[in-house]
Amino acid sequence: MNVPSQATLWNGPAAQAWIDAQETIDQLFQPLEALLVETLAAQNAAKRVLDVGCGTGGTTLALARVPGRDRDCVGIDVSAPMLAVARARAERAGVPASFVCADAENHTFTPASFDLIVSRFGVMFFGDPARAFANLRRAAAPHAAMRCIVWRSAAENPFMTTAERAAAPLLPDLPARPVDGPGQFSFADASRVREILERSDWQDIDIQPIDVTCRMPEPALSTYVARLGPVGIALREVDESTRSEVLRTVRAAFAPFVEGAEVQFQAACWLLNARAR
Repeated sequence: MNVPSQATLWNGPAAQAWIDAQETIDQLFQPLEALLVETLAAQNAAKRVLDVGCGTGGTTLALARVPGRDRDCVGIDVSAPMLAVARARAERAGVPASFVCADAENHTFTPASFDLIVSRFGVMFFGDPARAFANLRRAAAPHAAMRCIVWRSAAENPFMTTAERAAAPLLPDLPARPVDGPGQFSFADASRVREILERSDWQDIDIQPIDVTCRMPEPALSTYVARLGPVGIALREVDESTRSEVLRTVRAAFAPFVEGAEVQFQAACWLLNARAR
């Protein structure tokens, strides 16, 4: 099974799957979003904020809602379909946020234009992370802060790999997770992440482990399994009989995470903090 590029992946069916599951995903990761919103609230002087890998814009909109005068919140992502949803959400809510369809790794930002750069699971997918963070560094104003939340290892996040582990016997061509990326767990090694940030000319680097409880309604689990992640991608290419068998098997494997009407798990992440020189 061929592994698509990030731009191809997030401008195809994977983007539509995330759009369809937008409410569930926003609810699931709201506690992590709150940590980024707290950063802006604590640095209320920040007038220009960049949200990297913003997707359908949930975090960008939450940042834009933080009280403060004349603040400009900008989301950037490679996914045109997801950004179309983000723009529509901002317009409906009357929230002053804007969105750029581009790859933050090589986009030509106005130099020294952002006072705060944040990301919720958006920076692990760069082809060349050192180049990407150097580009973000150039976009950062002097002494600007950066705060990103990324996943720790797959072993520390069993919920995130339950579907593929359960489906593996039925989907022998399921691609393996990349070790160093781009991918969900490419920032699992904190020493590697620190080296990347140092090479990219960031300073005051602080990497702290955080474990956050995430929840979603139990009925949403079926869509989560069928549409998202490596299994969701693989299921688009199989016959209906295989699809049904995979879904039954995988759904049963999530039983340890179901508590009544709710699915609950611990998200094991790194909280990355750094400052522009």
